Amino acid sequence: MTLIRSLIFFLFFLTNTILIASIGSLIGWFLSTKQRFIIDSTWSRLNLWGLKIICGLDYRLEGQENLPDQTCIILCKHQSAWETIALIYLIPYPKAWVLKRELLYVPIFGWVMYHFKPIAINRKSGRRAVKQIIEQGIQRLRSGLSVIIFPEGTRVAPGTRKRYGIGGALLAEKSGFPILPVAHNAGIFWKRRGILKYPGTIDVRIGPLIQSDGLKAVEINQKVEEWIEGVVAELPSSRTSDDS
Repeated sequence: MTLIRSLIFFLFFLTNTILIASIGSLIGWFLSTKQRFIIDSTWSRLNLWGLKIICGLDYRLEGQENLPDQTCIILCKHQSAWETIALIYLIPYPKAWVLKRELLYVPIFGWVMYHFKPIAINRKSGRRAVKQIIEQGIQRLRSGLSVIIFPEGTRVAPGTRKRYGIGGALLAEKSGFPILPVAHNAGIFWKRRGILKYPGTIDVRIGPLIQSDGLKAVEINQKVEEWIEGVVAELPSSRTSDDS
């Protein structure tokens, strides 16, 4: 049953994404930043609703009181595709994503991404990618866009971790903007390389702002990693509802 529901959601997701992205890529040039992100947030909410209704996959959000009324750098645990959909709505700021540049080559999806001013990096370029994150990140932050980064760089299976990249912390050090850490356990319900979406409730926690003033990037990175990984360790590590 899980497979059937997952396939139905995939068709639902594919259809609404192609439709909304096609319209957005055509009219995006004529919309304000706020209007573009209203459309983006609507897409996110639609697919979160679809996951709940079709797959029985919901979420529980804690820490909304930590959402600042200022632009910030968002560093989030990366376990699945779920957070790339959900964070658009759950963190209600206009955001510029740091992403691999190959995503911009995807027809329709990549075209509409240009309207959201992403920081598209070549992950193999090392220091050049970090320099790009800092330079373009400062530009985005000063223009009123928050910047969202997955510090591990790629999806990591629950129970494992990768070294946190320094790019987000360096951006915080150089720009002076604070970091908003986000932890979750989405990978339990939607695996990083799988089509199955298991029923249950994803736990998402938004942490208190981590200020960057007077701190070096290494110190900032350590604070971020300790908070995110500490919270992830506290979250449920197995599904309590499993309709297979």
